Amino acid sequence: MLARADCQIFGTHRWSSRLTLLRHIKDLEKRIELLVCNILDPVSVLEVVERIRPDWIFHFAAESFVAPSWHMPHLYVNTNVNGTINFLEALRKLKLTKTRFHVAGSGEEYGLVHEHELPIDERTELRPVNPYAVSKVAQDLICYEHHQSYGLHTVRTRAFNHEGPRRDKVFALPSFAYQIARIESGLQEPVVKVGSLTARRNWTDVRDMVQAYHRAVERCVPGELYLIGSNRVLTVKECLDKLIALSPFADRIQVEEDRERLRPTEVPLLVGRYDKFVNLTGWKPEIDFEQTLVDTLEYWRLRVRQHQLSSP
Repeated sequence: MLARADCQIFGTHRWSSRLTLLRHIKDLEKRIELLVCNILDPVSVLEVVERIRPDWIFHFAAESFVAPSWHMPHLYVNTNVNGTINFLEALRKLKLTKTRFHVAGSGEEYGLVHEHELPIDERTELRPVNPYAVSKVAQDLICYEHHQSYGLHTVRTRAFNHEGPRRDKVFALPSFAYQIARIESGLQEPVVKVGSLTARRNWTDVRDMVQAYHRAVERCVPGELYLIGSNRVLTVKECLDKLIALSPFADRIQVEEDRERLRPTEVPLLVGRYDKFVNLTGWKPEIDFEQTLVDTLEYWRLRVRQHQLSSP
């Protein structure tokens, strides 16, 4: 979107938000107008939507890290469901039925999937096994309901795993890359601590996923559900092995299970098919996942070096 000259871009943030992840954008203030908005406050959301009266909304404001959701289910439901409702209600009250509202769902919504049910498609039964996934199911369905009840132009997608530079190190692959970068810098012993490594997933580069979301808002039928992902299937262990192999310390690095990183319930299989979305939009992943891993590790190497330089 930043490359387009025919649109004005707005973003929202909390007053306390850290904006460091936007520092890579050249001339940020000239290219994006950032507005303070509390998505849990319906008045705050209404004021922002009324001021902008947007043509498109990409709704990414959410609690997205699975692990804490078992400890804070109220927070996840409140943020992911009520935050979404506040935007939908603002659009309804302002009669902005032509505004294209994209809600980014998750493959986690499928939860417990059996081998014989693979690949997952839009008709696969939902069996969410963590509060985060439950909140995303509710978020998706409230968008469907507002399309059916009020004619809002809701765009519903469920994306499977996507990775890349700048993703927070609380997630598995960035955590591995961060630990490897610290090992290379002599900041920790040559041991990568991990949770469960057996989960099998589709993997897509986040930069390709951004292009997919753009196509979704442009071309998808309002109210319909579309799955997005790649055909690259790997276990988490296979991803870890590939990251370690990229390090000059590969022959010294050990892997150790950390019980604190294990979850009450795991989602062993999330492998989908994406024909519906691909056939409609023509989208396909362009970035090889090995390049995604290289770029992720390089990002964390740079972050670790910067931290070292800034430390007294």
